[in-house]
Amino acid sequence: MDSRPKMIYLPDTMINWPWPRTINPHYEDVKAEIDASIRDIKALGPESLAAFDKCDTALLIALAYPNVPREHLRVSCDMMNSFLFVDEYTSIDNRTGVKEIVNIVIDALHNPHKIRPEGECILGEIMRQFWARAIQSASLSSQRHFLETYTAYLHGVAAEALDHEQGHRRSIDDYLKLRRYTAGLKPCLFINEMEMGLPDEVFYHPVIMDLAECTTNLVLIDNDMISYNKEQAANDDHNLVSIVMLELGLDISGAMAWAAHYHAEVGKRFIEGLAKVPSWGPSVDVLVKEYLDGMAMWARANHSWGYETQRYWGPTTGMRPEIQKTRLVPLLPRPDRKPRK
Repeated sequence: MDSRPKMIYLPDTMINWPWPRTINPHYEDVKAEIDASIRDIKALGPESLAAFDKCDTALLIALAYPNVPREHLRVSCDMMNSFLFVDEYTSIDNRTGVKEIVNIVIDALHNPHKIRPEGECILGEIMRQFWARAIQSASLSSQRHFLETYTAYLHGVAAEALDHEQGHRRSIDDYLKLRRYTAGLKPCLFINEMEMGLPDEVFYHPVIMDLAECTTNLVLIDNDMISYNKEQAANDDHNLVSIVMLELGLDISGAMAWAAHYHAEVGKRFIEGLAKVPSWGPSVDVLVKEYLDGMAMWARANHSWGYETQRYWGPTTGMRPEIQKTRLVPLLPRPDRKPRK
């Protein structure tokens, strides 16, 4: 007999977050354009295309960047979709294949004007086109920061693929170290500094770096809490809730409470960290505030999108507001089969 609870309680982690939900006015227009482009490149099969439609990355981007102009919103959507494409093409059991794909993507990003080799995985051309478009309006410093953080994300994806292949289960600390890369948040901050020319002394300042890590933690905690139900039903235990349950011997409710408490601690650290940001002079301080507000908006956007997208809840559109209200979601059945290796 299945002794697991029939319902999961999802704590409201963002109830006191000072940054409210806001959406970019160009959302609908850019979404239509992005959806059409995805179909034109024919890089996804029918099942993956249906999953893409449910995801609605354009909504996430419109929530994360509510004030950017239309062209930047389009670039942002291309960037976000690159994460989905990488996930799609690395969801295989052959680690050698994953490493090859990672190398193709890195080469395409560093050579956006080079014609891709014939017969190469289409992901190379997708990434080349995205980056060729992005650098037209991006400062040189933001380009360097993106390439650095996106490369780290790719290596994280390769490490996760190896974990799956070997059936390796990480400790909470080791999981968080890897998840901070695979969450892909830091590359997304590129959009917030595209036109800034944010100096390295600002970007790499310990306080700014810690605030970026706080944002990453907030995003990954919320994502893992919201996606847990779907992932456990697919026997995918690469999730913070699953890791906490295993290591600390907690049930689902206990692990959710642990994650919510950790989220609260990180949120407090972020707010307190804002008061520690030094001054680089009035002209730079204005840019820094905008950059940090962008971080905070990402935490809000990710949480809002998590409940509004069909990615985790399916087509039950009318059910999602009820989940946000009651915080209760029916536990999906877990197939009796071995986890993916």
